Formats: sequence, structure tokens, C-alpha cells
Amino acid sequence: MPRVWAPLVLLPTWLVMVACSPHSLRIAAILDDPMECSRGERLSITLAKNRINRAPERLGKAKVEVDIFELLRDSEYETAETMCQILPKGVVAVLGPSSSPASSSIISNICGEKEVPHFKVAPEEFIKFQFQRFTTLNLHPSNTDISVAVAGVLNFFNCTTACLICAKAECLLNLEKLLRQFLISKDTLSVRMLDDARDPTPLLKEIRDDKTATIIIHANASMSHTILLKAAELGMVSAYYTYIFTNLEFSLQRMDSLVDDRVNILGFSIFNQSHAFFQEFAQSLNQSWQENCDHVPFTGPALSSALLFDAVYAVVTAVQELNRSQEIGVKPLSCGSAQIWQHGTSLMNYLRMVELEGLTGHIEFNSKGQRSNYALKILQFTRNGFRQIGQWHVADGLSMDSRLYASNISDSLFNTTLVVTTILENPYLMLKGNHQEMEGNDRYEGFCVDMLQELAEILRFNYKIRLVGDGVYGVPEANGTWTGMVGELIARKADLAVAGLTITAEREKVIDFSKPFMTLGISILYRVHMGRRPGYFSFLDPFSPGVWLFMLLAYLAVSCVLFLVARLTPYEWYSPHPCAQGRCNLLVNQYSLGNSLWFPVGGFMQQGSTIAPRALSTRCVSGVWWAFTLIIISSYTANLAAFLTVQRMDVPIESVDDLADQTAIEYGTIHGGSSMTFFQVNPYGCSPASGVGQDKVEMFVCWR
Repeated sequence: MPRVWAPLVLLPTWLVMVACSPHSLRIAAILDDPMECSRGERLSITLAKNRINRAPERLGKAKVEVDIFELLRDSEYETAETMCQILPKGVVAVLGPSSSPASSSIISNICGEKEVPHFKVAPEEFIKFQFQRFTTLNLHPSNTDISVAVAGVLNFFNCTTACLICAKAECLLNLEKLLRQFLISKDTLSVRMLDDARDPTPLLKEIRDDKTATIIIHANASMSHTILLKAAELGMVSAYYTYIFTNLEFSLQRMDSLVDDRVNILGFSIFNQSHAFFQEFAQSLNQSWQENCDHVPFTGPALSSALLFDAVYAVVTAVQELNRSQEIGVKPLSCGSAQIWQHGTSLMNYLRMVELEGLTGHIEFNSKGQRSNYALKILQFTRNGFRQIGQWHVADGLSMDSRLYASNISDSLFNTTLVVTTILENPYLMLKGNHQEMEGNDRYEGFCVDMLQELAEILRFNYKIRLVGDGVYGVPEANGTWTGMVGELIARKADLAVAGLTITAEREKVIDFSKPFMTLGISILYRVHMGRRPGYFSFLDPFSPGVWLFMLLAYLAVSCVLFLVARLTPYEWYSPHPCAQGRCNLLVNQYSLGNSLWFPVGGFMQQGSTIAPRALSTRCVSGVWWAFTLIIISSYTANLAAFLTVQRMDVPIESVDDLADQTAIEYGTIHGGSSMTFFQVNPYGCSPASGVGQDKVEMFVCWR
């Protein structure tokens, strides 16, 4: 009996010893894009394995072996079959796949049941509903981090209106942080979903009609590139648009077909180009593409290939650290049994403590198995390719290099011809006296022309001055469009408006202004009535008709009083023949009715008369009248010359309220200006809630 049982007992023991042999450290990689002319994932795994095995510190240690398995399609059944082939091989970890979400979920579940570490290198899918296994680690940056990074970039550029183009419905869940920021800040974010035909042209036309300048694209690198090409066909790849791509591989796409390199294209990258092996890694992939492919598919290494490279290093590093505390061994597992790998949990704990610098930057994981403490590089497209203008760190947030960004803006204007819209207005822009003999910009002069010349010399651009078509500054219409220079800027008919354009809140919503160089307020210019020429009765102008009337009444009253007093007093009666005073009792009084009327006239004209008062009473009446005439004549003489030579200036309008409270004077401003908009919306400074003055708009007159 012992001879019978011995072979049966020793056979499985021998199998375990082979699986646990210290001469090999086996890792499984599942690739869903195994072609040589694709992403180069197979080559990257080979490069990582060979570099680790040739390292001096690996002498005498187990060699790293990576078994590669291929998935032809994203099928749960095929993935389960592949995992059942991998488990009996006794692997310490499973890597991949890079672009099969359903297969990745099956692999995570099986590895979780068997306690075998699983490395994901693909973006997260269904972040709200997917259960993350303890054995699953994701080297790809989380969608939450990318969402926060995009929000930080939008804040940096003070973007309050943007459009989000989504390739899948999960986009709203993946970019939850971005959506939450727009909800909190009450800014405008429109979301548009690609249809089943995957044609972005209708969406781009809607965005163009909405005048949205900032476009966020959440799609894979290929679809993102397609969207950009379609935008170029619609004329939306220009300096007026900003594109932000959330895909970390977009910077690897070729941009040779872009016509306008002034377009502001921003993207993110996680590659660590300062890594000692990065250049050799990129050259090896590029050489492989050149030898085996008709064309090089990428301008640099694909992200999934670099993540698989780093995943191999992370597994080997964790196994080395675990071996220092305990000897680990692997054994064949089976899909049909409940047996687990007893060292899987320990290895997962060490994997969460791994810290190393890889091709994709700093590699570290949090307790949830997500990547942490890393940085996303912010790239901007230039005529020489993408350049880094800043970075977003998980802990430190956004940090932008404003010097690089500003220099890129200046470089984008080099040797570019800008269309400048303006309006004739002294002294800002005027036609020269001999403008008929000149052409182009030489026909104009003024402050604006001088400023344009200085700017063109500093920024090295060319410009073409064009007068605005309708000859107005720009006001909003009832249908939402704008007229004048503002309308030409919105319609992209002009690149720049240089004029004495007033900065208003409504205009700032649709166009951007430079710093104001002059601040003015609204003034009321009243055209003074010239009046008529002096007439025959202009001598009456110094006094009003009422004064003349009372003077006449005073004259009659003095004459009557003088007549009565002279009749009553005995001293005004005298004998006309003094020699016959005793013989003749005839007495006369010089103040007859005619003389009583004539005496005040002589005093008023300051000419006197032959009649002299004799009695004290008549002399008192005469003195009062003479004092009155002295004052009146002095005032009249002083004012008569002024009234005949200078017209009296009557200012009936001293405020906007005075202007609105009258109907005799029509008022207006320059047609199509900011003052016109002010009076149309708020006729005379009163709030619309007051309910007064709205009918005054009918009196509004605009001069062209």
C-alpha cells in the first residue's frame, strides 16, 4: 500500500513547488488591443520586463515573467474563460485591459473572489454604481480628479459660460464635480450629447449659433480629434474659441490639418518626460511603429502602454517589499473551486504603500485603490506642438505659469492680419484731408490709428481698418442680436474694435473690453434760442409789463394827489397881478389839471418844468416823486444797453428730471450709442418700477 499512495501524495506537492519556484515571478496581462500597429501595449510590457530583469539589484532573484492574453471583443463570457486560463498559472497580479469596461468588471470580480491583485489602466466607468473591489487598483487618474482640474482651469480663465460635449451618457456622472461647480456659482453650462450617428456637426452648429466660446469635450482621443476636425470645417477653430479636452491622450493626436494655430486648445497629460527611461521608451515604440506599420498612429507613447509599464514596476516593487517580511508563494487556482491566494491580502496592503516615480509621474494609491498624490500637466497647443503652461496637483490644486501663457498669446499674433472695425469720430478716427489719393489704412488718422500702430509694432501683427457698416456703436435688438461694432465682433466679422466705445454692463456680457483710457459722464447740451432782433419797442424790455403798468398808475396817482393838495392848501393860491393886490381879489392856482399831469412828467424825464411848488405839502409830494423817478431811471438806464446787446439766457433744463418733466423740448443722443440704450431702457434715471416716464420714449430723437 505505501508504494501505491506515495506517488499520489508527491505529485501535487511537486506541482506546488514548481509554481512557487523562486526563479520566476509571474504576472498576467490581458490586452484588448494586441496589434503591433496599435497602442504598443505588448511592447511596453516587454520593455518593462526586460528592464527589471537586467537591473543589477535583481541578480539572483526571481525573474519577472508576463503572460499576455488577448481579448478579441468586450465579452463577459470570453473574459471569464480567459481568467480561468490565467488562474492555474499561479500569477501574482492581473493587468488590464485598457478599453473594455465590461471585461474589466468581470476581471475585478474574479480577482476579488480569489484575492489576486488587479490593475486597471482604463478610465473609470459608472463611477456612482460600480463597486470597487479591495483587490482592484486603478493607475488611470479618476474622473473626479479630472473634473476638478477642468473646473480649476475654467476658474483661472474666468469662464462663466461653457458647453460640454459628451460622447456617452456616463459623462454627467464622471464630471459631477464640474457640474456641481456650475450649479454653485450659477454660471451657464450647456450639455450636449452626441447622437447615435456619432456626427458632431449638428451640435457644433448649435454651439456656434449660441455664441458659446468655451467648449469642453469629454470623449476618447479619436472622437475628440474628429470633433475638432469637424469644428475646423465649420470655421470654429479660431482665436475666438477655447477647447478643453478631458482625455489624457488627446495631446498625442496629430494637429497638422488645423488651419488657424491661434485657436486655444487645452489638454491634460500625465506623462513624466523627466523619467530616465522615458525617451528610450518613446523611441522604442516609435521604431516599432515605423517598422511594422504604414504610418505612426501617435506622436508619442500611448497612455495605456505607459500605465502597463508602471503597473509591472508597481507589482514587482510590492512583491520585493513583501518578501522582506515573509516568504510568499503562489499556487494554481481554479475557477471551479473556492480556494483563494493566501498572500493576496498582504500583497494588496503593500501595493497600497507603494511609492515610486514612473513614466506617468508619481505612483501612489489611497485606501480606495485610486491613484493619489500625483499631478496633471496642463498643455496648450502652439504652432510647434503642445507645451506645458501649468499643472494641477491632487493636493496643491492648480498652478499656472502666466509667463508662458502670456508669451503664447503674443506669439499667436505674429504675422497675423486682424480686421479692425471702427467709426469716424473726432479726434479718435478721422479721414485725412487728401484721403481720396490714399488707400487702406493710410486714409485715416487720429488717436486710434496711433494706438494701433504702437500695438502692431509691439505684438508684431498686421491690421486692416474697416469702418462699421451701419455707422453705429452697437445696441441690442429685440431679437437678441446686436448692431454696430459690437454686432460685428459677435458675428466674427471683425477681430478688434478700436473707438471711443463706452463700457456698459450689457456690452460686457457679449464682448471683452480693454482697460479704459478715459472716463466721461453723460452731459445735457441745450441749444439756446437765439431770439428776435431788437424792435421798435425793445426799449420796454428792461421792465416787465407789470412794472410799466404800476409806474403808470403811480404817475396818475401822484398827479391826482398833487392836484388835490394844491387846491386845498392856501399857499398855492396867489394873485396874478401883485401891483393891483388891493384893488383886485382875483387869486389863481398854477396846479391846474393839465399842469398837475405835466409836472410829474417833467420830473420823470429829469427835465424839470416852469412850475414850482410853493406850499410845503406840494413840495413833499414832488420830493417823493423825484426820489422814485431817480431810482427807476437809474435802473432803467443801467439795464437798457444790456438788454439791447445781450440776450437773456434762460436755462429750463438743469437735470434729467427736468428734461423728462417737460414736453416742449425734444431730446436725443447719437443713434446706436450707449446713451440711446440708457434712455430707451430707463428714460430719465427713474427705475422702471416707478411707472413714470415710459411714454417719454416717444419723444426720443436719435441723430446719425
